[in-house]
Formats: sequence, C-alpha cells, structure tokens
Amino acid sequence: MNPDDCLVVITNLPDRQSADRVARHLVETRLAACANILQPCRSIYRWDGKVETAEEIPVLLKTTRRHYPALESSLRDAHPYDVPEILAVAAAGLPAYLDWVVAETGGRG
Repeated sequence: MNPDDCLVVITNLPDRQSADRVARHLVETRLAACANILQPCRSIYRWDGKVETAEEIPVLLKTTRRHYPALESSLRDAHPYDVPEILAVAAAGLPAYLDWVVAETGGRG
C-alpha cells in the first residue's frame, strides 16, 4: 500500500452531540476507520462580510482516497453548517497503522 492512499480529514462541528453523531456514523459505515473528537476550540473566521467567533468541536477522521468522495458526501449531508470545513490531508505514517486504516474502511486503499 502506498502511504499516500491514506488521508486525515479535518472538520469542525458546533457541539459535542453533533460531533459524536457524525463521527459514529462515518465509522459505522466504514467511510472512516477512526474519528478523534477533540476538545472545543475557538474559531475566528469571516462569514457574510463580518468577522465571527464560535466555539467548535474539531474532529479528525482517518480514511483512504478511495473512500473520500463518499465520506465527503456523507459528511456534507450530516453537517449542520451551510459550508462545512472539510479538509483532506495526505497521511504518511506507521505502515501497520496505515494498513489498519485500509482494512477498517473495507480494504484496497
């Protein structure tokens, strides 16, 4: 398996309940092998011409390039924001862990 086949997808959700719900759904459907729900963070961003501030819950999702399109679609459908943050970053790492990500998302990176 090529390490570039694995991705870390980053998103922020407005509260712990939505983060838990979305993360569990993506792992149960094997679109993500793992989801890390982090502590709340303070986000500052420009929206509709104004600078806004919000507390959000970051979620890190481990998946593969093969599963990314379906993960993105499912995440967009479940996400409460009009334009959710969905960033996919190529992941290199411990080969055994990357193999586990591939296996838990249904194999074949």
